[in-house]
Amino acid sequence: MGGTTRRRTWRRSITVGDVQADLVIVANRLPVDRVEMPDGTKAWRRSPGGLVSALEPVLRANDGVWIGWPGGTDEDLEPFEDDGLHLLPMTMTAQDIEEHYEGFSNGTLWPLYHDVVAKPEFHREWWDGYQRVNQRFAEKCAEVAAKGATVWVQDYQLQLVPQMLRELRPDLRIGFYLHIPFPPAELFQQVPWRRQLLEGLLGADLVGFQLPQAAQNFVRLVRQRVGHKTHRDLVYLPDGRTVHAAAFPISIDFVGFDEMAHDEAINQRAKEIRQQLGDPKKILLGVDRLDYTKGIYARLRAYGEMLRDTELDVEDAIFVQVAVPSRERVEQYRKLRDDIDRLVGRLNGDLGRIGRPAISYLHTSLPRAEMAALYRAADIMVVTPYRDGMNLVAKEYVACRYDNDGALVLSEFAGAAEELRQAWLVNPYDINGMKAALLEAYKAEPKELTRRMRAMRKQVASKDVRHWADTFLEELAAVQGSHTKNVLPPNAH
Repeated sequence: MGGTTRRRTWRRSITVGDVQADLVIVANRLPVDRVEMPDGTKAWRRSPGGLVSALEPVLRANDGVWIGWPGGTDEDLEPFEDDGLHLLPMTMTAQDIEEHYEGFSNGTLWPLYHDVVAKPEFHREWWDGYQRVNQRFAEKCAEVAAKGATVWVQDYQLQLVPQMLRELRPDLRIGFYLHIPFPPAELFQQVPWRRQLLEGLLGADLVGFQLPQAAQNFVRLVRQRVGHKTHRDLVYLPDGRTVHAAAFPISIDFVGFDEMAHDEAINQRAKEIRQQLGDPKKILLGVDRLDYTKGIYARLRAYGEMLRDTELDVEDAIFVQVAVPSRERVEQYRKLRDDIDRLVGRLNGDLGRIGRPAISYLHTSLPRAEMAALYRAADIMVVTPYRDGMNLVAKEYVACRYDNDGALVLSEFAGAAEELRQAWLVNPYDINGMKAALLEAYKAEPKELTRRMRAMRKQVASKDVRHWADTFLEELAAVQGSHTKNVLPPNAH
Protein backbone atom coordinates (compact mmCIF):
# COMPACT_ATOMS: atom_id res chain seq x y z
CA MET A 1 0.00 0.00 0.00
CA GLY A 2 2.90 2.35 0.71
CA GLY A 3 5.64 3.13 -1.78
CA THR A 4 5.55 5.40 -4.74
CA THR A 5 3.89 4.00 -7.82
CA ARG A 6 4.37 5.13 -11.35
CA ARG A 7 1.87 7.32 -13.07
CA ARG A 8 0.48 6.45 -16.49
CA THR A 9 -1.93 8.59 -18.47
CA TRP A 10 -4.98 6.75 -19.67
CA ARG A 11 -4.77 5.39 -23.18
CA ARG A 12 -8.16 7.00 -23.77
CA SER A 13 -9.11 10.54 -22.85
CA ILE A 14 -12.32 11.19 -20.97
CA THR A 15 -15.00 13.01 -22.83
CA VAL A 16 -18.76 12.72 -22.50
CA GLY A 17 -19.87 9.40 -23.92
CA ASP A 18 -16.31 8.07 -24.30
CA VAL A 19 -15.23 6.27 -21.11
CA GLN A 20 -18.25 4.43 -19.81
CA ALA A 21 -17.48 2.92 -16.40
CA ASP A 22 -19.85 0.34 -14.89
CA LEU A 23 -18.68 1.25 -11.38
CA VAL A 24 -17.81 4.77 -10.21
CA ILE A 25 -16.46 5.53 -6.74
CA VAL A 26 -16.91 9.19 -5.78
CA ALA A 27 -14.94 10.37 -2.74
CA ASN A 28 -13.56 13.68 -1.51
CA ARG A 29 -10.02 12.34 -1.95
CA LEU A 30 -8.34 10.11 -4.50
CA PRO A 31 -6.74 6.90 -3.17
CA VAL A 32 -3.31 8.38 -3.97
CA ASP A 33 -1.39 11.39 -2.67
CA ARG A 34 0.85 13.68 -4.71
CA VAL A 35 4.44 13.47 -3.46
CA GLU A 36 7.65 15.20 -4.50
CA MET A 37 10.57 12.89 -5.27
CA PRO A 38 14.18 13.69 -4.26
CA ASP A 39 14.90 14.85 -7.82
CA GLY A 40 12.02 17.34 -7.66
CA THR A 41 9.63 15.41 -9.90
CA LYS A 42 6.05 14.69 -8.83
CA ALA A 43 4.73 11.17 -8.37
CA TRP A 44 1.77 9.37 -6.78
CA ARG A 45 1.82 7.31 -3.59
CA ARG A 46 -1.02 5.02 -2.55
CA SER A 47 -2.90 6.40 0.45
CA PRO A 48 -2.96 4.34 3.63
CA GLY A 49 -6.25 3.11 5.00
CA GLY A 50 -8.82 0.38 4.68
CA LEU A 51 -11.11 2.10 2.20
CA VAL A 52 -8.58 1.81 -0.62
CA SER A 53 -7.84 -1.86 0.08
CA ALA A 54 -11.59 -2.60 0.26
CA LEU A 55 -12.56 -0.93 -2.98
CA GLU A 56 -9.46 -1.71 -5.03
CA PRO A 57 -10.47 -5.28 -6.01
CA VAL A 58 -14.03 -4.17 -6.74
CA LEU A 59 -12.76 -1.36 -8.99
CA ARG A 60 -10.45 -3.72 -10.85
CA ALA A 61 -13.14 -6.36 -11.37
CA ASN A 62 -15.52 -3.79 -12.86
CA ASP A 63 -12.95 -1.69 -14.74
CA GLY A 64 -14.23 1.13 -12.55
CA VAL A 65 -13.26 4.77 -12.06
CA TRP A 66 -12.42 6.62 -8.83
CA ILE A 67 -13.28 10.33 -8.82
CA GLY A 68 -11.67 12.48 -6.13
CA TRP A 69 -9.52 15.45 -5.19
CA PRO A 70 -5.74 14.81 -5.09
CA GLY A 71 -5.13 17.61 -2.57
CA GLY A 72 -3.69 21.06 -3.20
CA THR A 73 -4.77 23.60 -5.78
CA ASP A 74 -2.92 22.24 -8.80
CA GLU A 75 -3.93 23.02 -12.34
CA ASP A 76 -6.32 20.64 -14.06
CA LEU A 77 -4.86 17.14 -14.00
CA GLU A 78 -5.57 14.60 -16.70
CA PRO A 79 -7.22 11.30 -15.76
CA PHE A 80 -4.55 8.66 -15.19
CA GLU A 81 -3.98 5.05 -14.30
CA ASP A 82 -2.05 4.11 -11.16
CA ASP A 83 -1.13 0.48 -10.63
CA GLY A 84 -4.19 -0.58 -12.63
CA LEU A 85 -6.65 1.83 -10.97
CA HIS A 86 -8.41 4.37 -13.20
CA LEU A 87 -8.32 7.72 -11.37
CA LEU A 88 -10.05 10.95 -12.28
CA PRO A 89 -8.72 13.98 -10.35
CA MET A 90 -11.00 16.88 -9.41
CA THR A 91 -9.50 20.31 -8.88
CA MET A 92 -10.24 22.63 -5.98
CA THR A 93 -9.51 26.31 -5.82
CA ALA A 94 -8.29 27.98 -2.64
CA GLN A 95 -11.86 29.25 -2.20
CA ASP A 96 -13.25 25.71 -2.57
CA ILE A 97 -10.86 24.41 0.07
CA GLU A 98 -11.72 27.24 2.45
CA GLU A 99 -15.51 27.08 2.03
CA HIS A 100 -16.30 23.47 1.13
CA TYR A 101 -13.56 21.48 2.84
CA GLU A 102 -12.27 23.47 5.81
CA GLY A 103 -15.54 25.38 6.14
CA PHE A 104 -18.80 23.49 5.72
CA SER A 105 -17.39 19.95 5.80
CA ASN A 106 -15.04 20.36 8.76
CA GLY A 107 -16.27 23.52 10.49
CA THR A 108 -20.00 22.75 10.30
CA LEU A 109 -20.69 19.06 9.67
CA TRP A 110 -17.73 17.42 11.44
CA PRO A 111 -18.36 18.90 14.92
CA LEU A 112 -22.14 18.62 14.56
CA TYR A 113 -21.99 14.95 13.54
CA HIS A 114 -19.57 14.24 16.42
CA ASP A 115 -22.04 15.25 19.14
CA VAL A 116 -20.90 18.92 19.18
CA VAL A 117 -17.61 18.08 20.93
CA ALA A 118 -16.68 21.45 19.42
CA LYS A 119 -19.18 24.13 18.46
CA PRO A 120 -20.21 24.02 14.78
CA GLU A 121 -20.33 27.22 12.77
CA PHE A 122 -23.03 28.03 10.22
CA HIS A 123 -22.00 30.36 7.39
CA ARG A 124 -23.97 30.90 4.20
CA GLU A 125 -20.75 31.31 2.18
CA TRP A 126 -19.59 27.87 3.34
CA TRP A 127 -22.91 26.36 2.30
CA ASP A 128 -22.61 27.99 -1.12
CA GLY A 129 -19.13 26.48 -1.52
CA TYR A 130 -20.38 23.05 -0.41
CA GLN A 131 -23.16 23.10 -3.01
CA ARG A 132 -20.79 24.28 -5.74
CA VAL A 133 -18.23 21.53 -5.18
CA ASN A 134 -20.89 18.81 -4.82
CA GLN A 135 -22.40 19.91 -8.13
CA ARG A 136 -19.03 19.64 -9.88
CA PHE A 137 -18.48 16.12 -8.53
CA ALA A 138 -21.98 15.09 -9.63
CA GLU A 139 -21.47 16.47 -13.14
CA LYS A 140 -18.14 14.71 -13.56
CA CYS A 141 -19.66 11.44 -12.40
CA ALA A 142 -22.56 11.83 -14.83
CA GLU A 143 -20.03 12.18 -17.67
CA VAL A 144 -18.19 8.92 -17.10
CA ALA A 145 -20.84 6.52 -15.75
CA ALA A 146 -22.12 3.95 -18.24
CA LYS A 147 -25.85 3.53 -18.76
CA GLY A 148 -27.29 1.79 -15.69
CA ALA A 149 -23.92 1.95 -13.89
CA THR A 150 -23.44 1.67 -10.14
CA VAL A 151 -22.15 4.78 -8.38
CA TRP A 152 -20.92 4.66 -4.77
CA VAL A 153 -20.58 8.08 -3.11
CA GLN A 154 -18.41 8.27 0.03
CA ASP A 155 -18.80 10.37 3.16
CA TYR A 156 -19.96 13.66 4.59
CA GLN A 157 -18.18 16.01 2.18
CA LEU A 158 -20.47 14.86 -0.68
CA GLN A 159 -23.95 14.47 0.80
CA LEU A 160 -25.62 16.48 -1.98
CA VAL A 161 -24.10 14.43 -4.80
CA PRO A 162 -26.70 11.59 -4.83
CA GLN A 163 -29.66 13.88 -5.57
CA MET A 164 -27.70 16.11 -7.98
CA LEU A 165 -26.55 13.00 -9.83
CA ARG A 166 -30.05 11.51 -9.82
CA GLU A 167 -31.35 14.62 -11.60
CA LEU A 168 -28.60 14.37 -14.22
CA ARG A 169 -28.69 10.57 -14.63
CA PRO A 170 -31.90 8.89 -13.39
CA ASP A 171 -30.74 5.59 -14.94
CA LEU A 172 -27.95 5.08 -12.38
CA ARG A 173 -27.99 2.90 -9.28
CA ILE A 174 -26.60 5.14 -6.52
CA GLY A 175 -25.27 4.19 -3.11
CA PHE A 176 -24.03 6.52 -0.37
CA TYR A 177 -21.95 5.61 2.68
CA LEU A 178 -21.33 7.86 5.70
CA HIS A 179 -18.05 6.99 7.42
CA ILE A 180 -18.59 9.27 10.43
CA PRO A 181 -21.48 9.22 12.95
CA PHE A 182 -24.90 10.55 11.98
CA PRO A 183 -26.33 12.69 14.79
CA PRO A 184 -29.68 12.46 16.56
CA ALA A 185 -32.49 14.74 15.41
CA GLU A 186 -31.93 17.22 18.25
CA LEU A 187 -28.49 18.07 16.86
CA PHE A 188 -29.09 17.68 13.13
CA GLN A 189 -32.00 20.11 13.28
CA GLN A 190 -29.60 22.94 14.11
CA VAL A 191 -28.40 22.99 10.49
CA PRO A 192 -30.12 25.79 8.53
CA TRP A 193 -29.90 23.58 5.41
CA ARG A 194 -31.08 20.38 7.09
CA ARG A 195 -33.77 19.63 4.52
CA GLN A 196 -31.41 20.08 1.57
CA LEU A 197 -28.92 17.65 3.14
CA LEU A 198 -31.61 15.03 3.74
CA GLU A 199 -32.95 15.43 0.20
CA GLY A 200 -29.39 15.15 -1.12
CA LEU A 201 -29.00 11.77 0.55
CA LEU A 202 -32.42 10.63 -0.68
CA GLY A 203 -31.03 10.71 -4.21
CA ALA A 204 -29.34 7.39 -3.32
CA ASP A 205 -31.05 4.00 -3.54
CA LEU A 206 -29.11 2.80 -0.48
CA VAL A 207 -27.80 5.03 2.32
CA GLY A 208 -25.29 3.23 4.54
CA PHE A 209 -24.17 4.08 8.08
CA GLN A 210 -21.78 2.60 10.63
CA LEU A 211 -24.45 1.79 13.22
CA PRO A 212 -28.18 0.89 13.18
CA GLN A 213 -28.95 3.88 15.43
CA ALA A 214 -27.59 6.26 12.78
CA ALA A 215 -29.81 4.71 10.09
CA GLN A 216 -32.80 5.09 12.43
CA ASN A 217 -31.89 8.74 13.08
CA PHE A 218 -31.84 9.37 9.34
CA VAL A 219 -35.20 7.70 8.62
CA ARG A 220 -36.83 9.52 11.55
CA LEU A 221 -35.52 12.89 10.32
CA VAL A 222 -36.75 12.22 6.78
CA ARG A 223 -40.21 11.46 8.13
CA GLN A 224 -40.26 14.50 10.41
CA ARG A 225 -38.46 17.10 8.30
CA VAL A 226 -39.19 16.12 4.70
CA GLY A 227 -42.50 14.38 5.26
CA HIS A 228 -41.96 11.20 3.26
CA LYS A 229 -43.70 7.98 4.24
CA THR A 230 -41.33 5.55 5.99
CA HIS A 231 -41.51 2.01 7.31
CA ARG A 232 -38.64 0.67 9.40
CA ASP A 233 -35.54 1.16 7.22
CA LEU A 234 -37.37 2.18 4.03
CA VAL A 235 -38.36 5.60 2.70
CA TYR A 236 -41.08 5.78 0.05
CA LEU A 237 -40.74 8.73 -2.32
CA PRO A 238 -43.62 10.32 -4.27
CA ASP A 239 -41.92 9.53 -7.59
CA GLY A 240 -42.27 5.80 -6.87
CA ARG A 241 -38.66 5.28 -5.76
CA THR A 242 -37.71 3.43 -2.56
CA VAL A 243 -34.67 4.41 -0.48
CA HIS A 244 -33.18 1.89 1.93
CA ALA A 245 -31.17 3.05 4.99
CA ALA A 246 -29.10 0.48 6.87
CA ALA A 247 -25.93 -0.14 8.90
CA PHE A 248 -22.79 -1.58 7.32
CA PRO A 249 -20.00 -1.41 9.94
CA ILE A 250 -16.71 -0.79 8.13
CA SER A 251 -13.66 -2.87 8.93
CA ILE A 252 -10.02 -3.47 8.00
CA ASP A 253 -7.88 -5.72 5.82
CA PHE A 254 -7.54 -8.36 8.56
CA VAL A 255 -5.42 -10.76 6.50
CA GLY A 256 -3.04 -7.95 5.48
CA PHE A 257 -2.44 -6.85 9.08
CA ASP A 258 -2.20 -10.41 10.35
CA GLU A 259 0.45 -11.20 7.72
CA MET A 260 2.40 -8.06 8.61
CA ALA A 261 2.23 -8.98 12.29
CA HIS A 262 3.77 -12.38 11.54
CA ASP A 263 6.61 -10.82 9.50
CA GLU A 264 9.98 -11.37 11.15
CA ALA A 265 11.20 -7.86 10.31
CA ILE A 266 8.10 -6.35 11.94
CA ASN A 267 8.59 -8.39 15.10
CA GLN A 268 12.26 -7.48 15.21
CA ARG A 269 11.28 -3.82 14.94
CA ALA A 270 8.79 -4.32 17.79
CA LYS A 271 11.62 -5.63 19.98
CA GLU A 272 13.76 -2.61 19.02
CA ILE A 273 10.93 -0.27 20.00
CA ARG A 274 10.70 -1.89 23.43
CA GLN A 275 14.46 -1.60 23.87
CA GLN A 276 14.45 2.05 22.78
CA LEU A 277 11.76 2.72 25.37
CA GLY A 278 13.90 1.14 28.10
CA ASP A 279 12.30 -2.32 28.17
CA PRO A 280 9.34 -1.34 30.38
CA LYS A 281 7.04 -3.99 31.81
CA LYS A 282 4.09 -2.51 29.96
CA ILE A 283 3.69 -0.20 26.96
CA LEU A 284 0.42 1.69 26.57
CA LEU A 285 -0.27 3.01 23.07
CA GLY A 286 -2.54 5.63 21.54
CA VAL A 287 -2.69 6.27 17.79
CA ASP A 288 -5.00 9.01 16.56
CA ARG A 289 -5.40 11.83 14.12
CA LEU A 290 -4.80 15.03 16.07
CA ASP A 291 -8.48 15.87 16.39
CA TYR A 292 -10.58 17.18 19.27
CA THR A 293 -13.00 14.23 18.92
CA LYS A 294 -10.29 11.69 19.78
CA GLY A 295 -10.03 12.41 23.50
CA ILE A 296 -6.21 12.51 23.52
CA TYR A 297 -5.90 15.23 26.17
CA ALA A 298 -8.22 13.51 28.67
CA ARG A 299 -6.49 10.16 28.11
CA LEU A 300 -3.01 11.55 28.82
CA ARG A 301 -4.31 13.45 31.80
CA ALA A 302 -5.79 10.23 33.24
CA TYR A 303 -2.49 8.44 32.75
CA GLY A 304 -0.60 11.30 34.39
CA GLU A 305 -2.86 11.09 37.45
CA MET A 306 -2.18 7.35 37.71
CA LEU A 307 1.56 8.05 37.82
CA ARG A 308 1.12 10.91 40.27
CA ASP A 309 -0.98 8.72 42.59
CA THR A 310 1.62 5.89 42.27
CA GLU A 311 -0.92 3.47 40.79
CA LEU A 312 1.70 3.11 38.03
CA ASP A 313 5.43 3.86 37.99
CA VAL A 314 7.55 5.31 35.17
CA GLU A 315 10.11 2.57 35.87
CA ASP A 316 7.51 -0.02 34.82
CA ALA A 317 5.26 1.67 32.27
CA ILE A 318 5.32 4.20 29.44
CA PHE A 319 2.56 5.72 27.33
CA VAL A 320 3.37 6.10 23.62
CA GLN A 321 1.04 8.57 21.91
CA VAL A 322 1.17 8.99 18.13
CA ALA A 323 -0.79 12.07 17.00
CA VAL A 324 -1.04 12.24 13.21
CA PRO A 325 -1.05 15.88 11.95
CA SER A 326 -4.50 16.99 10.83
CA ARG A 327 -6.06 20.17 9.40
CA GLU A 328 -3.20 22.29 10.63
CA ARG A 329 -4.50 25.43 8.91
CA VAL A 330 -7.56 25.40 11.19
CA GLU A 331 -7.17 27.44 14.39
CA GLN A 332 -8.97 24.89 16.60
CA TYR A 333 -6.52 22.18 15.59
CA ARG A 334 -3.47 24.38 16.17
CA LYS A 335 -4.77 25.17 19.65
CA LEU A 336 -5.33 21.49 20.40
CA ARG A 337 -1.77 20.69 19.35
CA ASP A 338 -0.41 23.44 21.61
CA ASP A 339 -2.52 22.19 24.55
CA ILE A 340 -1.28 18.61 24.14
CA ASP A 341 2.33 19.76 23.69
CA ARG A 342 2.09 21.65 26.99
CA LEU A 343 0.44 18.74 28.81
CA VAL A 344 3.08 16.24 27.63
CA GLY A 345 5.87 18.64 28.61
CA ARG A 346 4.36 19.17 32.05
CA LEU A 347 3.80 15.45 32.71
CA ASN A 348 7.30 14.52 31.59
CA GLY A 349 8.78 17.38 33.61
CA ASP A 350 6.84 16.53 36.77
CA LEU A 351 6.72 12.74 36.63
CA GLY A 352 9.49 11.53 34.34
CA ARG A 353 13.03 10.58 35.26
CA ILE A 354 16.26 10.62 33.28
CA GLY A 355 15.85 8.04 30.52
CA ARG A 356 12.29 7.32 31.70
CA PRO A 357 9.77 9.81 30.33
CA ALA A 358 6.15 9.39 31.37
CA ILE A 359 4.96 9.84 27.78
CA SER A 360 6.71 9.28 24.46
CA TYR A 361 4.89 11.65 22.13
CA LEU A 362 5.14 11.66 18.33
CA HIS A 363 3.41 14.28 16.20
CA THR A 364 3.87 12.55 12.87
CA SER A 365 2.41 10.12 10.36
CA LEU A 366 3.93 6.63 10.35
CA PRO A 367 4.00 4.00 7.57
CA ARG A 368 1.88 0.86 7.98
CA ALA A 369 4.87 -1.34 8.78
CA GLU A 370 5.92 0.91 11.68
CA MET A 371 2.31 0.99 12.90
CA ALA A 372 2.20 -2.81 12.85
CA ALA A 373 5.45 -2.92 14.85
CA LEU A 374 3.96 -0.54 17.44
CA TYR A 375 0.83 -2.70 17.67
CA ARG A 376 3.06 -5.72 18.26
CA ALA A 377 5.11 -3.87 20.88
CA ALA A 378 2.18 -2.43 22.85
CA ASP A 379 0.65 -4.32 25.76
CA ILE A 380 -2.37 -2.03 26.08
CA MET A 381 -4.05 -0.17 23.21
CA VAL A 382 -5.96 2.90 24.41
CA VAL A 383 -8.70 4.14 22.04
CA THR A 384 -10.88 6.69 23.85
CA PRO A 385 -12.59 9.07 21.40
CA TYR A 386 -15.51 11.20 22.56
CA ARG A 387 -17.30 10.08 19.40
CA ASP A 388 -16.13 8.05 16.41
CA GLY A 389 -17.93 6.50 13.46
CA MET A 390 -15.95 3.27 13.86
CA ASN A 391 -12.23 3.72 14.73
CA LEU A 392 -10.24 1.24 12.68
CA VAL A 393 -7.11 1.57 14.87
CA ALA A 394 -8.84 -0.62 17.48
CA LYS A 395 -9.45 -3.32 14.85
CA GLU A 396 -5.90 -3.01 13.47
CA TYR A 397 -4.47 -3.64 16.93
CA VAL A 398 -6.65 -6.72 17.36
CA ALA A 399 -5.57 -8.04 13.94
CA CYS A 400 -1.90 -7.75 14.93
CA ARG A 401 -2.28 -9.70 18.22
CA TYR A 402 -2.03 -13.20 16.75
CA ASP A 403 -0.74 -14.54 20.09
CA ASN A 404 -4.14 -13.63 21.58
CA ASP A 405 -2.47 -11.34 24.09
CA GLY A 406 -2.67 -7.59 24.64
CA ALA A 407 -5.50 -5.49 26.05
CA LEU A 408 -7.82 -3.01 24.33
CA VAL A 409 -9.29 -0.11 26.32
CA LEU A 410 -12.04 1.31 24.12
CA SER A 411 -14.49 4.19 24.30
CA GLU A 412 -18.10 3.08 24.33
CA PHE A 413 -18.75 6.02 21.96
CA ALA A 414 -16.64 4.52 19.17
CA GLY A 415 -18.57 2.49 16.61
CA ALA A 416 -16.10 -0.35 17.15
CA ALA A 417 -17.47 -0.82 20.68
CA GLU A 418 -20.61 -2.40 19.18
CA GLU A 419 -18.50 -5.25 17.79
CA LEU A 420 -15.54 -5.44 20.19
CA ARG A 421 -17.54 -6.11 23.33
CA GLN A 422 -14.64 -7.91 25.00
CA ALA A 423 -12.58 -4.73 25.22
CA TRP A 424 -12.44 -2.76 28.46
CA LEU A 425 -15.19 -0.29 27.56
CA VAL A 426 -14.98 3.20 29.07
CA ASN A 427 -16.80 6.51 29.09
CA PRO A 428 -14.07 8.95 27.94
CA TYR A 429 -15.72 11.80 29.85
CA ASP A 430 -15.28 9.83 33.11
CA ILE A 431 -11.61 10.28 34.06
CA ASN A 432 -11.87 8.09 37.16
CA GLY A 433 -13.65 5.36 35.21
CA MET A 434 -10.95 5.50 32.54
CA LYS A 435 -8.22 5.19 35.17
CA ALA A 436 -9.96 2.18 36.72
CA ALA A 437 -10.23 0.44 33.33
CA LEU A 438 -6.59 1.17 32.47
CA LEU A 439 -5.48 -0.29 35.81
CA GLU A 440 -7.68 -3.36 35.34
CA ALA A 441 -6.24 -3.94 31.84
CA TYR A 442 -2.73 -3.35 33.21
CA LYS A 443 -3.14 -5.98 35.91
CA ALA A 444 -5.19 -8.51 33.91
CA GLU A 445 -4.08 -12.15 34.01
CA PRO A 446 -2.82 -13.69 30.73
CA LYS A 447 -5.78 -16.10 30.70
CA GLU A 448 -8.22 -13.17 30.82
CA LEU A 449 -6.36 -11.32 28.06
CA THR A 450 -6.45 -14.43 25.86
CA ARG A 451 -10.17 -14.96 26.38
CA ARG A 452 -10.98 -11.40 25.38
CA MET A 453 -8.54 -11.10 22.48
CA ARG A 454 -9.49 -14.44 20.91
CA ALA A 455 -13.15 -13.38 20.74
CA MET A 456 -12.29 -9.96 19.26
CA ARG A 457 -9.98 -11.48 16.64
CA LYS A 458 -12.70 -13.89 15.56
CA GLN A 459 -15.09 -10.96 15.10
CA VAL A 460 -12.67 -8.83 13.05
CA ALA A 461 -11.50 -11.77 10.94
CA SER A 462 -15.04 -12.78 9.98
CA LYS A 463 -16.21 -9.22 9.25
CA ASP A 464 -13.27 -7.71 7.37
CA VAL A 465 -13.24 -4.79 4.95
CA ARG A 466 -13.89 -7.01 1.91
CA HIS A 467 -17.01 -8.32 3.66
CA TRP A 468 -18.09 -4.69 4.23
CA ALA A 469 -17.72 -3.69 0.58
CA ASP A 470 -19.29 -6.88 -0.76
CA THR A 471 -22.26 -6.63 1.62
CA PHE A 472 -22.93 -3.01 0.71
CA LEU A 473 -22.72 -3.57 -3.06
CA GLU A 474 -24.86 -6.72 -2.88
CA GLU A 475 -27.49 -4.81 -0.91
CA LEU A 476 -27.34 -1.93 -3.39
CA ALA A 477 -27.85 -4.33 -6.29
CA ALA A 478 -30.84 -5.88 -4.51
CA VAL A 479 -32.66 -2.62 -3.63
CA GLN A 480 -36.06 -2.51 -5.30
CA GLY A 481 -36.02 0.73 -7.21
CA SER A 482 -39.76 1.30 -7.18
CA HIS A 483 -42.84 0.83 -5.01
CA THR A 484 -46.57 0.93 -5.60
CA LYS A 485 -47.62 2.64 -2.39
CA ASN A 486 -49.91 5.65 -2.51
CA VAL A 487 -47.63 8.43 -1.29
CA LEU A 488 -48.52 12.07 -0.92
CA PRO A 489 -46.02 14.79 -1.89
CA PRO A 490 -43.69 15.81 0.96
CA ASN A 491 -44.93 18.52 3.28
CA ALA A 492 -43.04 21.79 3.64
CA HIS A 493 -41.16 22.61 6.85
